[in-house]
Amino acid sequence: MVREKKRRSGGRRSPFAAIALIGAGLLITGGVYAGATAAMAATDTKTQATAELTVDDGQKLFQANCATCHGMNLEGTGDGPTLIGVGELAVEFQMATGRMPLQMQGPQAPQKHPQFTDEQIRAIAAYVQSVAPGPTFPKDEVLDGKGDVAHGAELFRINCAMCHNVAAAGGALTEGKYAPALTSTSALHMYAAMVTGPQNMPVFGDMNLSDEDKRDIISALLFQQDAVQIGGFTLGSLGPVSEGLFIWIFGIGALVALTVWITAKSN
Repeated sequence: MVREKKRRSGGRRSPFAAIALIGAGLLITGGVYAGATAAMAATDTKTQATAELTVDDGQKLFQANCATCHGMNLEGTGDGPTLIGVGELAVEFQMATGRMPLQMQGPQAPQKHPQFTDEQIRAIAAYVQSVAPGPTFPKDEVLDGKGDVAHGAELFRINCAMCHNVAAAGGALTEGKYAPALTSTSALHMYAAMVTGPQNMPVFGDMNLSDEDKRDIISALLFQQDAVQIGGFTLGSLGPVSEGLFIWIFGIGALVALTVWITAKSN
């Protein structure tokens, strides 16, 4: 009788075990279903956005967000220049770098996080290109970074370093304007800047720099972005300004401190 009791008590299961097992099964099933649904929804949304964003969608986006300053027909207003002839390359550059839409008037439009998705920007650019064609996107080989780095560095020093600094670290211009740093700029935006001449930058047409020259400059800048900095602190790569300030503060400061210490010791 005692042995039978032991066997029966050992074979019993708690009533909460079945509940816990059912709950775990429901939780796992629900998690898998939710994950699969979210993945499918994201894929559908992406496909739908890509399929729906046409030139007509670009026109609607332009009229809702850009026409206030640039006019309903790209003719420009007192608050913004005309976009006739600027082309899709300029539109992509200005919007993808966050310079447009402009938040406030100033000496220069600052770079910031873009307010539109890549698909929306391409749609608006396609609309502008369809109304008044202009500079368009280059061939892939121009942006591949496989040009002549040495020749590109020489061209950069001759044509660009006076504003962007020889190390592409950027620099100040007149009246609150500035040449931005190129240390993280993409190849497409380097090309777009040379072709469209945004802000205070001049336009480098084929008569100034051929596509092969532009490819070499882009290759040199991409090489410089990936290069390992050697020789100690770069100090922003701003040349004698930051270097002189460093020497003045730390070098002369150390000499003054040493002089004070020697004088105190002698007394």
